[in-house]
Amino acid sequence: MKLLITTDSYGPRWDGIARFLKEIIPRLVKKYEITVVCPDFGPTKSEEFTTVKLPLGHRVFGDYQAPRFAYGRIKKLVAESDIVFNQTLGPIGVAAILAAKRKRKPCLSFTHSLEWELFPKALGATWMRQFAYPATRLFVKSMYRRCSVLIVPSENTAEQLTWQGVLTAKRIAHLGVDIKKFVPGEKRLARAALGLPQGAFLIGYHGRIAYEKNLLTLLRAFLRLRIPNSRLLIVGDGVPALKARLRKEGVILVGNHEHVTPYLQAMDLYVMPSLTETTCLSVLEAMACELPVISSRVGFVQHYIHEDENGFFFDMRSEYSLAQKIQLVRSLSPEALATVCTEARQTVVRGFHWDATAQKIADAINEFGPVQK
Repeated sequence: MKLLITTDSYGPRWDGIARFLKEIIPRLVKKYEITVVCPDFGPTKSEEFTTVKLPLGHRVFGDYQAPRFAYGRIKKLVAESDIVFNQTLGPIGVAAILAAKRKRKPCLSFTHSLEWELFPKALGATWMRQFAYPATRLFVKSMYRRCSVLIVPSENTAEQLTWQGVLTAKRIAHLGVDIKKFVPGEKRLARAALGLPQGAFLIGYHGRIAYEKNLLTLLRAFLRLRIPNSRLLIVGDGVPALKARLRKEGVILVGNHEHVTPYLQAMDLYVMPSLTETTCLSVLEAMACELPVISSRVGFVQHYIHEDENGFFFDMRSEYSLAQKIQLVRSLSPEALATVCTEARQTVVRGFHWDATAQKIADAINEFGPVQK
């Protein structure tokens, strides 16, 4: 079966979708003849599949530079394929969905985020959100209704889409974590290798530096703390204006790193302050490294984290609430903290596996794809 994977995010840009594809494609390439259509963010290593890279346009949204709209080229690739597996609703994803509908090709779309929540928040400017939210919601619903099936990372996401009137068939495929790669480590050795301060209380975040990630709330909470020798470690890249605001005393910005495990192993505490998520890979990866995690109550995160058992929550947008929760976690006894951290990793080990994710996706492809003779 010829599988066309379409995405508006791909390496060397490093975000949740790029990380997802890096794990999933090698598992699917054993079963299908794969072509990937993606933006040209730069060189990537050759793989066991065909990659078609489209040039970038001039439009920049937050930390993201969109590719040009190339409907004609994508329509030809859709016509040559048996089925489309789409990841995004940017210029490439939209063109792929429209072309698949016109060519009567089955189209599966993975819902990595709820775009009507993500896009308005990613704009940053509050006054624009009141216009962007309803317009984005109408557009997204229109696109998803053109798909054959939506693959969603959680029951929660499926329910939200249905409540919004998107009645397209849905299949659930939980995301995964490589539990052999994301493992607990020796903090002292990790810090020595990375040149991080040994005696500091290290609060960490890993992900894009974008408006919807709510990092200014994390920064303000950090500045409120009265913990001696504390540091805020941010692993990631993104909006230049936000990066400039994050450059405060005690904040360590290290940029993007594909191999983030050593940074997680060096942390004392992980914080995810985001305003919108579905599953949130970075939280799962931190939990797999047996880190105590404090998160906002977003998406599926609020269903797999259980307060005081395997993680903690704070009131979204409240730096006071976050600062209080950091202080609370800091004050826990070593025994109580170890119990939470052990259960955090066990949560990931029990329920989040990339092989299972890939199999669920393959099941949906085989169910909705053309019958192969």
